[in-house]
Amino acid sequence: MGADDRYARDVLTTRRAPRVVEVAADRDLVVEDAGSGFCGAVVDCAKGAVTLEDRHGRRRVFPMVAAGFLLDGSLVTLVPPVGRAGPVARQRTASGSIAVPGAPARVARASRIYVEGVHDATLVERIWGDDLRVEGVVVEPLDGIDDLPGIVRGFRPGPGRRLGVLVDHLVAGSKETRIVAEVEGPHVLVTGHPYVDVWQAVKPAAVGIAGWPEIPRGVPWKEGVCRALGVPGTAEMWRRVQRGVRGYGDVEVPLLRAVEELIDFVTADGTP
Repeated sequence: MGADDRYARDVLTTRRAPRVVEVAADRDLVVEDAGSGFCGAVVDCAKGAVTLEDRHGRRRVFPMVAAGFLLDGSLVTLVPPVGRAGPVARQRTASGSIAVPGAPARVARASRIYVEGVHDATLVERIWGDDLRVEGVVVEPLDGIDDLPGIVRGFRPGPGRRLGVLVDHLVAGSKETRIVAEVEGPHVLVTGHPYVDVWQAVKPAAVGIAGWPEIPRGVPWKEGVCRALGVPGTAEMWRRVQRGVRGYGDVEVPLLRAVEELIDFVTADGTP
């Protein structure tokens, strides 16, 4: 071989590009769009496109281009699942998180989440219960928040002992907003939703109604709802609300955002 033979072929033309694995777009497979960073579970796959839904219920459609997605940090090409077995679908909790099968409940943290009442606590448990047990977060109901400043002082928040509070009807100019302003601090986070009561944070379709009725000022909201809908009493209406909530898709986004922000806050407290 002559001295120049080594350059007779362009080595770049023979170098093979890394092989990108093809993965079936099975329902509930969690991937990330390589271009936008949007991460979600596969909920539909048709006509060369895949629909992803993130844990907040947001959906986006992406073309199934080569090497267009990340799976566990590696580039993959999604292909339709028809005609071949794909990865086993991952089980998801009611909150949309990836389930951890067989994971024991963690010993409770010193940090806590307080909610206004039993109904709030029940709905939080119904949607985020699995996540909370894995993280060791206890949710405790209060009897309203009129004495929230005293409750917070009694809790004695500090490093490794954070307090998150979920408040109903947290809107500008409300009584709730004025109370919350008294308890803000580095180890206390108060989030809320704009609904008069946590019932109203449940999507009407989940309860089987066209919409939550408008209740005049001065009328107790729950009782007014029952009268407007022709339901015998609040106990019966509460049973209907509970039956309608199966997962995060059955409640409004402001409630989802508020609770998940609280979970992130109390689990970032430095507790091992």
